Amino acid sequence: MKLSVVIVNYNVRYFLELCLLSVKKACKNIDSEIIVVDNLSTDDSCKMVAKNFPEVVLIENKINYGFSTANNQGVAVAKGEYVLILNPDTVIGENTFLEMLSFADTKPDLGALGVQLIDGTGVFLPESKRGIPTLKASLFKILGSDSKKGTYYSNHLERDEIGTISILVGAFMLMKRNVYEEVGGFDEDYFMYGEDIDLSYKLLKVGYKNYYLGTSKIIHFKGESTRKDVKYLKYFHGAMEIFYKKHFSSNFCYDFAMKLGVKIWFLTKYFQLSDAPIIIKERENVLYVGEKKISIDPQMQRKINFVKFKSFKQLERHAIKKNVEEIWLDESYLSYEKIIEIIALLHSKKIIFKIHSAKTSYVIGSNSSDGRGEIIGLN
Repeated sequence: MKLSVVIVNYNVRYFLELCLLSVKKACKNIDSEIIVVDNLSTDDSCKMVAKNFPEVVLIENKINYGFSTANNQGVAVAKGEYVLILNPDTVIGENTFLEMLSFADTKPDLGALGVQLIDGTGVFLPESKRGIPTLKASLFKILGSDSKKGTYYSNHLERDEIGTISILVGAFMLMKRNVYEEVGGFDEDYFMYGEDIDLSYKLLKVGYKNYYLGTSKIIHFKGESTRKDVKYLKYFHGAMEIFYKKHFSSNFCYDFAMKLGVKIWFLTKYFQLSDAPIIIKERENVLYVGEKKISIDPQMQRKINFVKFKSFKQLERHAIKKNVEEIWLDESYLSYEKIIEIIALLHSKKIIFKIHSAKTSYVIGSNSSDGRGEIIGLN
């Protein structure tokens, strides 16, 4: 078997379904398997997977073991030459897996491989390609001085370039299964956050190279499976302390400076969150791009206009001329790959996007880069 896709899920039933629908299409011409490890979700995620995706290997944990342990569980039963660690709040293009495997097969020194991530509004996520979070790099990041040639976000590469980087994000990490096992997989001292930094760094330390494939693009809704709030900050704060202690602890002065830097980061982010309320207004001008005729509850206060288009430019002109606030993209009319491209290209127009996958009775997407997404039921 060529590829095992491992997805750890926790209470994101609808985003998981969207992810699995896109992953199934991306796996179409690949000898592959999909493994979902559920960390004691209280929604009907497991019921949905069992009913709608009977071919998926489903592991239902009776305890929330966290991200690291659950991924290690999935890889332990994987049969593929490669394993892909994938978040449940992602959308994959139809050719993404073929492109990444073709590239990976040419790199005998491959540690891990990542791709370009955009959020649900189309904004590029700089954590797609990161440097080692040394004390110096982290300090520059905190102070907002990670310049064009900065190291925290591997700015030596443009977002659509290909090259080596140091640190990948755990939302999408491809590795050979034997390499994953060689370095011990994810360190289970991390419950959530930091484990991707740790694994990337372990790969570098034993001589492998981590690659960024910026020509491949996926959506990471970012914040669906883990909301960015004070609880998130505490987890990340703890993870960074573990990482520095494991890999950079050297002397009292350095350790003190590291702990102080992490604490300053925590306090800075804490006050930013406290001052950043998320307000979502109702949209009245909605464009549905596709062939279906759908309807929603009139109380949703959305006027839906239906349209097909021959080119991206035609869609863009129409959206601007009609002052469209929100676009719903029909996957039975457009490919996931095309949907991802449209969202990326139109992100500067401040339009909100939703995806309507075939055989589903809802549209789903993010209303902002900071907040949770929205799921709207269809009649």
